[in-house]
Amino acid sequence: MSQLLQGDTALVTGAGGGIGRALAAALAAEGAAVFGADLEDADLSRPGEAVRLAGEAVRRLGAVSIFVHAASPRRQEAQKALQVGEAEWREMLEVNLNAGFLIAQALGRHMVERAVKGRMLFVTSLHAWSPRNLPHYSASKAGQTMVVKELARALGRHGIRVNAVAPGAIPGGGFAAPQALADKIALKRFGTPAEVAAMAVAVLSERFGAYVTGSTVVVDGGIALHNWIEPPR
Repeated sequence: MSQLLQGDTALVTGAGGGIGRALAAALAAEGAAVFGADLEDADLSRPGEAVRLAGEAVRRLGAVSIFVHAASPRRQEAQKALQVGEAEWREMLEVNLNAGFLIAQALGRHMVERAVKGRMLFVTSLHAWSPRNLPHYSASKAGQTMVVKELARALGRHGIRVNAVAPGAIPGGGFAAPQALADKIALKRFGTPAEVAAMAVAVLSERFGAYVTGSTVVVDGGIALHNWIEPPR
């Protein structure tokens, strides 16, 4: 059986660690040529860097058929609404939401002009729908979810699919998971970046995801099934 992404060329942001690194590795393992970008390649909180990175990806790869946006600033846990500073708010929205859209827009134009049957994927979060005491993070992920839908509507007629994966409790990167949290997960364990990446590859592939666009696939081990009103057992 052939590799799922043989012949594809991909830009992956946030590829320096965590889920982003796993995504870049998984795409490469399935045959894609990958440009994995991280902070040293582009500070996406700075004006102009998102569009510059899109152009650099085209220059390096010749053409881009896959875009994955996994970049996100590091954050403190439980940073409530009255504690988030303006600079932190702006940085989170610049990297997660604004840069993600601007790169997708630039690469969307590129794909349309070259008649590339492209695919895009945003790494969002369960906290796009459920607050987490990280208002800047949750707001940016909620925004990404709607950007996915808008892009899917605009680009579908060109054969370009746009989706998202929403991980649950995946230790590493900016998330330190307390062990007690595992008891609230239906599968009774934390997930791994590789498990998120495996689902992402399936959605990006034409073999498994050809009729999927505008969707968010949850990869959370069932943590969203937890009833927070239930008394502890």
